[in-house]
Amino acid sequence: MTKRHPKGSIIFLLVVFNLILFLLAFGSVRQKQLHLQVGQPAEETIRATKTLENTTETENKRKLAEEAVVPEYTFLPDIKENQITYVEKLFDLISEVNEEVQKNYDDAKASAGNTPGTVIATPGVEEKVAALKSKFEKVDEDTLAFYQSVPEGFFKGVFANSAEDLTRVKNKTLELLDNYLSQRIRQSTLSQTKQDALFDLQLSDLSAELQQEVRFLLNVGIVENEFYNEKKTEELKQQAKDAVPPVMIYQGEIIAREGSQIDAKAMEKLELLGMNKQNTSILPLLSLGLLLIFQGFIFWLLVFDRNQEEKLRLSLIYGATMIVAVIMMKLFQLVQTEQLNYLALIFPVAFAPLVLTIFCNRRLGMLAALMQMLMAYFLYFSSVGTTYLLVLGAIYLFNGLMATMIQRKPLASQMGKSLIWVILFPFCFNVIMVIYQGMALADSKTLLTIMCGFVGTVLSYLLSVGLHPYIQLLLTDDSDIVLNELSNPNHPLLKELLEKAPGTYHHSMMVANLSANAVAEIGGKSLLTRVACYYHDIGKVKHPNFFVENLPNGAENPHNYLLPEDSKQIIFAHVTDGAKILESYHMPKMVLDICWQHHGTTLMRFFYVKAKERNPEVKESDFRYPGPKPQTREAAVVSIADSCEAAVRAMDHPTQEKVQGFVHHLIEDRIKDGQLDECGLTMKEIRMIEKSIISGLGSTFHSRIKYPSLNKKEEE
Repeated sequence: MTKRHPKGSIIFLLVVFNLILFLLAFGSVRQKQLHLQVGQPAEETIRATKTLENTTETENKRKLAEEAVVPEYTFLPDIKENQITYVEKLFDLISEVNEEVQKNYDDAKASAGNTPGTVIATPGVEEKVAALKSKFEKVDEDTLAFYQSVPEGFFKGVFANSAEDLTRVKNKTLELLDNYLSQRIRQSTLSQTKQDALFDLQLSDLSAELQQEVRFLLNVGIVENEFYNEKKTEELKQQAKDAVPPVMIYQGEIIAREGSQIDAKAMEKLELLGMNKQNTSILPLLSLGLLLIFQGFIFWLLVFDRNQEEKLRLSLIYGATMIVAVIMMKLFQLVQTEQLNYLALIFPVAFAPLVLTIFCNRRLGMLAALMQMLMAYFLYFSSVGTTYLLVLGAIYLFNGLMATMIQRKPLASQMGKSLIWVILFPFCFNVIMVIYQGMALADSKTLLTIMCGFVGTVLSYLLSVGLHPYIQLLLTDDSDIVLNELSNPNHPLLKELLEKAPGTYHHSMMVANLSANAVAEIGGKSLLTRVACYYHDIGKVKHPNFFVENLPNGAENPHNYLLPEDSKQIIFAHVTDGAKILESYHMPKMVLDICWQHHGTTLMRFFYVKAKERNPEVKESDFRYPGPKPQTREAAVVSIADSCEAAVRAMDHPTQEKVQGFVHHLIEDRIKDGQLDECGLTMKEIRMIEKSIISGLGSTFHSRIKYPSLNKKEEE
């Protein structure tokens, strides 16, 4: 089914997992029907079962306090001075223009007296307006903006006035501006203030034409000088709200006495306490369903770019982990009571995020941490609206997120850091939240709360460490348990390899040491690499004597009697034969991949050269391994170590310098040939690998006997 309909299988799994989660929370969210309503006599005295804030009443009182705050405004007296200065400067410029134009006219007229018949035109308004506006170019930006707002009609009219009328217009304008700009003018009163100023203007002795000039200036000169101070007003409102103490409903408080009618306020308290479920609502169940659908959508986006097989694997792991986590949470919810509400802190909240972070990815771990907190709100639905549930949710979220901060490797291998992230930080946050609630530190309940929180963090750590090998065994095909079993020398394949191809067996052990050490240097999967090396040449058991390392001393190389093409097929076959053998033994996928990839697409140079000598038309591609090229860092390391070990073994009197030079040039050749293009190794890691392999070879090989053919050995 998975192979035929992978997408449908993944969706089906998500639906099943979410349905299970829904059923686990259903009993906590489903409202029980009670017969309580407004006006109904209480059959018994009803008391509050918990202490919590009456948020509705508190909010109403704070809203009233906020509405009673008088808005704050800021008065800017400098605006009056600026506006008056603009007007004074304008009239000064007008006077300058009149004087300059008149002077120019008189000078021109005097010059014309010496030239009979010359007529000098009297300066007009347009000329004066143009001269005035040319002076505007020298004023600052604010002044220019004010002058540009003055209507054109003012400039045309003002130059038609006499000097005396000009002075009267100026004085009246400055008088009215000084009078009205001394008042506080807001945006809401600006229009009325201008109307008042214009009314005073009408009572003056100025002619209609002069009043019009003043009117132009008043319309632009009278502006808002008192502005709403939003920041100060909001501060005052906040202070007023903060001054209102919260309205509390205290545990044991009588909500309704026996025989008395339940009024609206009592009903409101009952609803807030979660004690009245008369009108059973499906909304909590609906919100739970929507949350689970939303979780599935987020999960789908997080795994969207993965292949279908990986999506299915992640779906199974995430769904199973969340179900286990919610089942444990449900158990703690069932055993806790109002007096023992601190038992919920024993829940190992970091366990699920740890499992998903280590075995899947960090993003799924963070999603699990968030969903655990949200599921707690539904499982502890009877405490909705209480500080207890908010604090519990905060602790669950914090502890879960801290668990996702560790490195993606077993906790036992990073004990120091994992203790800090999984135990120390969550414990400190638990203490902070206890202090936040105002709980007395010397109180026995407080100490029990802190102790339960600590037990929960330790339980998360112990479960993750203790169950890691078994979870790994369930979720992966290359768990430590499996790898340790495969590394046992008594494994049937290793025994067969030792019996049929002892040279290859020894070669595999040496390559395993070199590769495992190099992979450890770059932070890779060292144990998996070692096991893969044990089996990477297992295909040679089919024809062991066709590989030089298995030939007895002095034995003739059988390839001397074969065509290069036949030798090529035999050598190629050890990869395909090995893959078939490993598949039949259901080996881990990465072990099988390394078997396929440890030669990449390298050239079998020795037999290619021999074939070329016989037939110049031979193609190089026919003598390259089928590949693929190494796809992982581990496969690339095995590929390098395999060739280096075989070649250095065949060296005559290997020295440190010879080994170092050979390894360096081999790696450079692999890079140039593109063999390392798809493995994800960085140049820094390649140099670390080179150094590790040189060190391993130098400490292993000293002076060795010469093998029949160095080139042949390289190809094998």
